[in-house]
Amino acid sequence: MNTTPNLPANPFYASPEQRVALARQRFFEDGTRPSGMVSEAVIQSWSRCLRTHPDPARPAVFEPVTASRVHGALRSNRQLLEAAGEELKRLQVTLAGTSGTAMLTDAQGVIIGTTFTQSRSHERLMPVTTRIGVNLAEEVVGTTAPGITARSGQPCVVQGGEHYFGNVQVMHCAAAPIRDVRGQLAGVLDLSSEGIPFGFDAATVVAHFAAEIENRLLCAQSTEHLVVRLQISPALLLTPMAALIGVTGDGRIDWLNGAAARLLGLTAPIGQREAPWVEDSLGVGIEALAALSTCSEPQPMHLPNGLTLFVRCEWHSRDGHQKLHAASSTAAPLRPPPEPSPPPATLRDAEHQTVSRVLAECGGNVSRAARTLGVSRGLVYRHLRQGG
Repeated sequence: MNTTPNLPANPFYASPEQRVALARQRFFEDGTRPSGMVSEAVIQSWSRCLRTHPDPARPAVFEPVTASRVHGALRSNRQLLEAAGEELKRLQVTLAGTSGTAMLTDAQGVIIGTTFTQSRSHERLMPVTTRIGVNLAEEVVGTTAPGITARSGQPCVVQGGEHYFGNVQVMHCAAAPIRDVRGQLAGVLDLSSEGIPFGFDAATVVAHFAAEIENRLLCAQSTEHLVVRLQISPALLLTPMAALIGVTGDGRIDWLNGAAARLLGLTAPIGQREAPWVEDSLGVGIEALAALSTCSEPQPMHLPNGLTLFVRCEWHSRDGHQKLHAASSTAAPLRPPPEPSPPPATLRDAEHQTVSRVLAECGGNVSRAARTLGVSRGLVYRHLRQGG
């Protein structure tokens, strides 16, 4: 598709509707790329849709997938639905005075949850599009916010005429992704309104609720992880703005959410590359963090990147629930000095006692203990595992 050299750099429009109408004319009739007139995500979606649906004037058909696929989607996304249950209820209350409806889809775009209860007088599409099992994938219903997000994994807003098919251009929608512990797209949360533009920042609202669902899902999927919560204010640690990190028993970061990636300067998701050591990012090892799980109040922590954040830690078991540890609420954040040990019976015992003593003297900092001993961090971690 060719660009036009005559397109003004900063065209003026009487209204957003006129801008989108002109963008559609240049794209679908003139064959030019309307850069700057609609978002790049919408342009790319139009291009994909045009290859599979050459007639954007025809109506999109919103039909559920097969019954067996619906049952399969509900079954395979049980954890996602459980994580989203409370948030969908809150969304229903939040949106009660607006024209908006929330929908939750799986990673493929099939609706598995909705706040829709009763149609309003002006709504014709909403009762049809919000049914459980309806496929909102881009290749099925064209350009929509949930379809783009399911395809790209990125948040998206699609307004009115930016929708591909003619009968869907009465809709306004905003969507945000939800990721799992492997960093893969687990689902999409969408807010949609028929015929009435949002009277609020729908992108911010949907991002807030999607982040809370994602955080619940990450904690539910954690198996024998130490979940670390961080933020610049302790008041944010139990909100959707909390930065979350899942740390394995040997001290590696297994997963982290977007807020944690931004605060620590890491890449989210971890992906297939080797998981980084939590000590490199937080400045303390797994032992010191584990000790923090016994503290009832958030603790300040100075990070290697210079930030001082507030931290809470909690162990999670295979059933997705927090482990209960009998501990005093005044436990110190660093590893306590070890009790006197009996004389070592073997050379291996002597080596282990030396490592344990130096680690305690270094306040649980594995890197510092390894440097003091002149050994690798892996050796220190092996001694920790052997010692329970």
